[in-house]
Amino acid sequence: MGKKKVVVGMSGGVDSSVAAYLLKKAGYDVIGVTMQIWQDEAETVQEENGGCCGLSAVDDARRVAQVLDIPYYVMNFKKEFRENVMDYFTNEYLCGRTPNPCIACNRYVKWEALLQRSLSIGADYIATGHYARIEQLANGRYAIANSVTAAKDQTYALYNLTQEQLSHTLMPVGDYTKDQIREIAAKIGLPVAKKKDSQEICFVPDQDYASFIQNETGIVAPKGNFVNTKGEILGTHEGITHYTVGQRRGLGLPMGHRVFVLEIRPETNEVVVGENEEVFAKVVKANKVNYMAIPPLELGEELSCTAKIRYGHKGSPCVIKRTGEDEITCTFPDGVRAPTPGQAVVFYVDGCVGGGGTITEAER
Repeated sequence: MGKKKVVVGMSGGVDSSVAAYLLKKAGYDVIGVTMQIWQDEAETVQEENGGCCGLSAVDDARRVAQVLDIPYYVMNFKKEFRENVMDYFTNEYLCGRTPNPCIACNRYVKWEALLQRSLSIGADYIATGHYARIEQLANGRYAIANSVTAAKDQTYALYNLTQEQLSHTLMPVGDYTKDQIREIAAKIGLPVAKKKDSQEICFVPDQDYASFIQNETGIVAPKGNFVNTKGEILGTHEGITHYTVGQRRGLGLPMGHRVFVLEIRPETNEVVVGENEEVFAKVVKANKVNYMAIPPLELGEELSCTAKIRYGHKGSPCVIKRTGEDEITCTFPDGVRAPTPGQAVVFYVDGCVGGGGTITEAER
């Protein structure tokens, strides 16, 4: 039996570069691939961005592949990226929600599109440089487990992967810390050993989401009213694409004290603001549920676990209950700050991702 063949998604960064090295060292037949998904950027943006979306990633990944002596290809996924990530991003903001494009990119581009293309050319696996680990549990299901370094843990953004995708995925970087990965890169002479990490949202390098959405869609989000929870008008907002739940900066309201965005109401074009304590909620509902470490809950079934409501959230005790065909209700006894429609709630069971869903509403 020959070597198992693995396609490594190479972003030109140090993590995916070392992933390719580790897999070759472990005896796999490694092929390097860069997904060309954002290819209309100016040279200055390429240099500033340099992440998984930049054309400059191709140059760095190709140089790494030469050092590792592995075949290297560029695959164009621009269409898949636009439909599943960029269009999704703009539509969510226009509907008053705050999307997580990295989660969409992981599920529908980095896995669904790349995996299918890789399997079609005879590969057994795809691999990435994510700081996470894949385990097959005693119940037979595949799950993503925390990496050895909590500081770089990326399991939250991977909750939406399917069992089929996980069964064909390798994540060798999850067994190392970031410092160890950089040390390995330097030791074997990789040219990206000291390269900085890419930005979180690669296709909006200046982080001006509202301008990006306007340029992409031609839609100018109309101004509307800031209101309090009683419906009283407090001032004028610049358009709902400028705001997200929990935001306090850039509101421009002369209230004499800090206020926070509590809710965005696209149907009335209102942005609701209030006090800090009003940002907290104990009940969060979610749909588009994906189960990972556990099989789907039965209707009405409950599960005690830990859950995160955003990437940077450390996690809070939670009781998950299936309350609909495609709905879970998450109760946080201690409350959580600013659960945001459009973001994900991800729950963990015994150190593994149990599953997650897209937040639809919160009850304070």
